[in-house]
Amino acid sequence: MSCTDHRTWSRCVRQGSGVLAALLITVAVAGSAFAADVPASWLKAWPSTDFNRTSINLDEIQSGGPPKDGIPSIDNPVFVSVAEDAGLADDEPVIGLSIAGDARAYPLQILIWHEIANDVVGGVPVAVTYCPLCNAAIVFDRRVDGRTLSFGTTGKLRRSDLVMYDRETESWWQQFLGEAIVGKMTGQSLQTVPARLESFARFRARHPAGRVQVPNDRSLRPYGRNPYVGYDTAVQPFLFEGALPPEIPAMAYVVAVDGQAWLLDLVRRQQELRSGDLIISWTPGSRSALDTATIAEGRDVGNVVVQRETATGLIDVPYDLTFAFVFHAFRPDAPMHR
Repeated sequence: MSCTDHRTWSRCVRQGSGVLAALLITVAVAGSAFAADVPASWLKAWPSTDFNRTSINLDEIQSGGPPKDGIPSIDNPVFVSVAEDAGLADDEPVIGLSIAGDARAYPLQILIWHEIANDVVGGVPVAVTYCPLCNAAIVFDRRVDGRTLSFGTTGKLRRSDLVMYDRETESWWQQFLGEAIVGKMTGQSLQTVPARLESFARFRARHPAGRVQVPNDRSLRPYGRNPYVGYDTAVQPFLFEGALPPEIPAMAYVVAVDGQAWLLDLVRRQQELRSGDLIISWTPGSRSALDTATIAEGRDVGNVVVQRETATGLIDVPYDLTFAFVFHAFRPDAPMHR
């Protein structure tokens, strides 16, 4: 989520603390929130959100710049065969998802501008999500207690992470955790679906009959461009005020799975790392979406696969290739192996 409706991250930084102060929304609360504590602008934009129910202090929430749905989710994604020209380089990153034989790739060159794609894959309603400030690419099952939700962007952040909302109750959800933090759904959690952050070429090799998402309207955004130039090589994260991890660079990539994390540099050195029944592997050939102005020219950060050994063979498990500061912010007591 960018500073001012898809301006580049580097431009936001140059504008300095004045912009940050203008964007910051603080609400003084103690314990549960009450309507009187909520800014009038929130009540106006979110008349259906129950601000009396929250699992967090609302002063943790900041504006990311855009308003509600200012970063528009994709609710009817368009796909072509992987054999067709999708405007993707072989080593561009995609979120690869396969359910019941239905294989689909969601390019980060699209999701970096939309952050959420609501879709149905293999009969399962899913939300394919990407938070650029966290490099958090996570797929969720949209069903909660027998009800199917659809998701949009609030335009807000918590700990630099995307805050989503569901259109059915207008509750707010923390993307990194998949948990409702404000509104009627507070305390509910979304089930994470196994997916891979991988190069388009690797997805195509795994699923030659698969499909790849293409823009609904190529004129809507400069797809293929990165509005966060140099972000993943910065010293500190943007729009983040929490404690940083000790002895580990804030922007170091980590592989997060099962409540713990491994530095990507460690996984890359070993190429295959085992922890209990988990196998974490790395191979080269996938670009960073948050490096150069053109995603296809980003540096190689590689492909990560996380699988679990079972009696019947290896199965993919959900994981997240995110930054150390993000993992520490949401799981401060969990280990980060280096």
